[in-house]
Amino acid sequence: MTKQREIELLAPARDAIIAVEAIKHGADAVYIGASSHGARVAAGNSIADIAAVVEYAHKFNARVYVTVNTIIYDNELREVVRLIHNLYRIGVDALIVQDMAVLRLDIPPIALHASTQCDTRDKNKARFLEQVGFSQIVLARELSLDEIAGIKSSVNVPLEAFVHGALCVSYSGDCQASCVAIGRSANRGECAQMCRLPYDLLDTSGNKLISNKYLLSLRDLNRSTDVAAMIEAGVSSFKIEGRLKDVSYVKNTVAAYRRAIDEVIALYPDRYCRKSCGESQVLFTPDLSKSFNRGFTRYFADKQSEKQPMASMNTPKSVGEKVGVVKFVANGYIVADLTTKLHNGDGLGYFNTKGEFCGFRLNRVEDCKLFPASVVDVPSKTILYRNKDKEWDDIIYRETATRIIKVDFKLRSMGNMLILDAEDERGNQVTTSIEIEPQEARTPQEDARKRVLEKVGGTIYKVNSIIDEVGAVFVPASQLTDLRRRTIEMLDRAQRMTYNYDCRFPENKTAKLPMGETLSYHDNVANVIAHKFYFEHGAKTIQPAIELSQPEGEKVVMTTRYCLRRELGYCMKTLQGKKIPAPLFIETGNMRFRLDFNCSECRMKVVKLV
Repeated sequence: MTKQREIELLAPARDAIIAVEAIKHGADAVYIGASSHGARVAAGNSIADIAAVVEYAHKFNARVYVTVNTIIYDNELREVVRLIHNLYRIGVDALIVQDMAVLRLDIPPIALHASTQCDTRDKNKARFLEQVGFSQIVLARELSLDEIAGIKSSVNVPLEAFVHGALCVSYSGDCQASCVAIGRSANRGECAQMCRLPYDLLDTSGNKLISNKYLLSLRDLNRSTDVAAMIEAGVSSFKIEGRLKDVSYVKNTVAAYRRAIDEVIALYPDRYCRKSCGESQVLFTPDLSKSFNRGFTRYFADKQSEKQPMASMNTPKSVGEKVGVVKFVANGYIVADLTTKLHNGDGLGYFNTKGEFCGFRLNRVEDCKLFPASVVDVPSKTILYRNKDKEWDDIIYRETATRIIKVDFKLRSMGNMLILDAEDERGNQVTTSIEIEPQEARTPQEDARKRVLEKVGGTIYKVNSIIDEVGAVFVPASQLTDLRRRTIEMLDRAQRMTYNYDCRFPENKTAKLPMGETLSYHDNVANVIAHKFYFEHGAKTIQPAIELSQPEGEKVVMTTRYCLRRELGYCMKTLQGKKIPAPLFIETGNMRFRLDFNCSECRMKVVKLV
């Protein structure tokens, strides 16, 4: 029989509270930032907080991955070593890293995952990362299902792929726009989100083709309908983006993808299984449209997805769902044709005559009359959107899930010993006993004993079955309660003692670099140890990371599979595209970039001009 492939739902966690909620709602693993060197500088966490997450997660065999995925400077290497030792000491399952120096540091044998910042686009890069010691590889978000399948055929380690959330317009790890433009490096966790700014589009003669549009701002990824196909292609870990998102977003997305993944596992139980244990009992119906999004795209999942809009050019904000159309504005209220029931306290929005997205809070609603909290002058026939659903928020911000471990009890006696055997769904088996003075009972005792044994409230356990072989013997409830309590404590102890950690893979020193002998600033080499690593794996010329030394002249600051020409309907391979000759330029404030188009590979480069 073929071994089942473990499928993991990996959730983001800005902090320990959100991490615990993610696990409660069904995550098999969470990724969380450490106190430093995570690619979201605003989402750092203390060792003590991460330790609390580890303690909770491991009860369900859920994993905790910590991001240490910035590039590292020479004077920080010792600090990173200390950090990793502390993370290993508290039981973190793996580190998500970008800088190859980590492979050569004096650290414990903690498992290493190759971050999306490693920019793994093809099977050669994936194979190299596996060879040098990574036990899980995060793929570039731009990959199609067929490309993922091609990579899976070349490696043995699990592949991790984003399934939902915000999209970087550039290949991750290969965006220097923020660093070059304003000195804030995305590879140091300080991305200034240049792709979310409004730009003008100009032709080579300086004519303005488009004004003040968010030309590089992508919609959010949503591959909820592709879960089965992604598993079939070889994805083992489904990653939700959002380490800066709030708890409501994480609850909702985790619950939605938990349901989608479980449906696939239920169809193919001989092929796939869940990576963690425990049943999540969620008290709401997940709805991905209710959480922050810029509109959705399946991105490059397949040829069909490439024909759909990928950008949100009118606003980088969350527009929400269409709820109606304005008829007219009266004295202090709006009359609208509504297609959705609204609630007092909802957040509504609309695009004004300048194309800007404006929002307001709804004080109250009376049939088709909307009473805003502030003065709103909105023209008739304007479409209204809801990006904050008060009724939904009232539900999602409550306690909305519990996660339980099922346990089977067998109660028996031997002489004057009362014995309780327990086995939980994690595979832990314990036996606990107490001494009693057997007293023959006048009435049946099974129901009374069952009621006592089932009282496991306040723990993560739920009694699944009870076999009672004690017979007509009276056992005081206090003794049975003590036996049950000690048994639960033994299960907890057994779980801690038997928890299985993944270990670091060894580095194959003979593995050859897939990118050739020359490395540029796009390869993000920022310290002497990484330099030595690449040199020993075949590099001969290594340009330092742009954070250390910016080369003279023009600089390619983004490489993207997203093509603005294709998005606007001006692909160079079409007659329409030839009406607007290359190159094109985008401009915001005093910054100007040239757009270069590689039509043979269908790629676009954003070039910072001198």
